[in-house]
Amino acid sequence: MNEFGTQLFIDGKFVDGQGGIEKAYEPARGSVLAEVASASADQIELAVNAAQRAYQSWSRTTPRERSAALLAIASAIEANADTLAAVESRNAGKPLRFVKAGELANVADVFRFYATAVRNMPATASGNYRAGLTSMMRRDGIGVVAQIAPWNYPLLMAAWKIAPAIAAGNAIVIKPSEYTPLSLLALARIFAEILPPGVINVVCGSGLDVGQPLISHDLVRMISLTGDVRTGRAVLAAAAGPMIKRTHLELGGKAPVIVCADADLDKLVATLREASFYNAGQDCTAACRIFADKAIAQKLTDKLETMVKSLVYGAPERDDVEFGPLISARQLERVTGFVDRARSAGGDVMQGTATDGDGYFFAPTLVAAPFEAEIVQKEVFGPVVSITPFDTPETALSWANSSEYGLGSSVWSADSQRAIQLANSLEYGVTWVNTHGNMATEMPHGGMKNSGYGSDLSMQSLLDYTQVRHVMLAS
Repeated sequence: MNEFGTQLFIDGKFVDGQGGIEKAYEPARGSVLAEVASASADQIELAVNAAQRAYQSWSRTTPRERSAALLAIASAIEANADTLAAVESRNAGKPLRFVKAGELANVADVFRFYATAVRNMPATASGNYRAGLTSMMRRDGIGVVAQIAPWNYPLLMAAWKIAPAIAAGNAIVIKPSEYTPLSLLALARIFAEILPPGVINVVCGSGLDVGQPLISHDLVRMISLTGDVRTGRAVLAAAAGPMIKRTHLELGGKAPVIVCADADLDKLVATLREASFYNAGQDCTAACRIFADKAIAQKLTDKLETMVKSLVYGAPERDDVEFGPLISARQLERVTGFVDRARSAGGDVMQGTATDGDGYFFAPTLVAAPFEAEIVQKEVFGPVVSITPFDTPETALSWANSSEYGLGSSVWSADSQRAIQLANSLEYGVTWVNTHGNMATEMPHGGMKNSGYGSDLSMQSLLDYTQVRHVMLAS
């Protein structure tokens, strides 16, 4: 059954997992793609100890040496893009053309960025701040970092974690989601050829069996998670003792889109075609709840309904699809439940046509519903968008900021002063104005409130994976 690489990567070697079997599915067909043996308790111990040994030497390499390794990884990713994209597409259900043209290019770009960033590390200072004493400020690696990567962007978000962590001089043990381990295991083949043993270790398994003992290990000095709020709380509990650990958390979102009466609706709808439905809406910053001025709410609803019914979705190998299936049967059941309850509660449900196939497909959906509705309040994580009219921009701002989440948001208005005022008042880590979902490796991506803290991307992420030290010398 296993036509893919399914061995764990520990201390520079590929080894068979000694724990329980986890089945990795192909979401487009609803069938098992591979069986992956999880890491045992002993193998988690081996991986953490290998990272600890590697840290002792890797942290002493120069920025130039680490930069060269990251550049080599980026080049190897580009050279193996077709293979990596094929694995990612089949295991995560993503349209192959998008993985090839977009996501893999961004993965390589992340490694290239941190190859440069580490050679331009800020906050290095020296001076005589006390008579007869010279002070230096250093930024050093933290140690062993445990990283938990999500299933919605298995390679891209793993790169967001791995590149700044190893650039800063840390060694890592990373666990991919048990749903989507295959592309990261394929990427480990590249790590094996370029990096010293133990700098990166990849262990697979469930959060309970592998993730929890990994983040609780005494040698782990930092935990980085992209996941849900419940898992984030488990990470914080593990970080609290007996050995206190640093944490870096991105915990989901429910992105509001505030549409003022003077907004360019055609540009908005064209943007939401991707910003709301890319990756079947399985994106923490997906534009999933629209607050529209009542003066244009019905006009916008009509335009969105037309767009939703024109979206093409289906098997990810097709050249015409805009999104593929949901990740699992469980996620399909969850999204279906949200929409069924919205319909039962009186929401106006507008859906695209059904698609053939045995996979976990869900039709693109628009729901007109009041602010209090469950589908407006809760994170659905599927190709589902709600629209709710508001009386004043202040009401929309209040609705947006009342959410427990604070990751992504956007404001749409032809009045730049009004747009900036709203953007400045939104309690979200990322706010777009007259666009949504665009990212740049040079700029931070992080949340507020229950969406977590810590930044992915940018120089800020590199700083997050370092610790500041003061060294004082008597002259």
